[in-house]
Amino acid sequence: MIKRSIPAMIVLTIITFGLYHLYWMVATKEDMRREGADIPTAWLIIIPFANLYWMWKWGEGVEHVTRGKMSAPVAFVLLWLPWSGIGVLIGPAIVQATFNNALDERERGNLPRARIAV
Repeated sequence: MIKRSIPAMIVLTIITFGLYHLYWMVATKEDMRREGADIPTAWLIIIPFANLYWMWKWGEGVEHVTRGKMSAPVAFVLLWLPWSGIGVLIGPAIVQATFNNALDERERGNLPRARIAV
């Protein structure tokens, strides 16, 4: 996982009219896959109803890499909020804050690395 600046995320999302949010979802998906999460291709984002499946799998990835600090349903709702037109800045900021906290805890030795499936 990569520690990202939340203020920079918000500014980039505003400047790019929300396109940074899409980039962030794909980038964090790749980070989570490197940690062992099972998330399908990001092309599913553009397919109606398949995007809900993808967002759920992404949420499961969040739960996996944060070792349960954020549950899959909460991550799913926070990811879905921007698609509903509500909180395009709030949901990703909360999830990224959880990622950053999990990375800090891992560096302190309080959070074990996610197991990578082979």
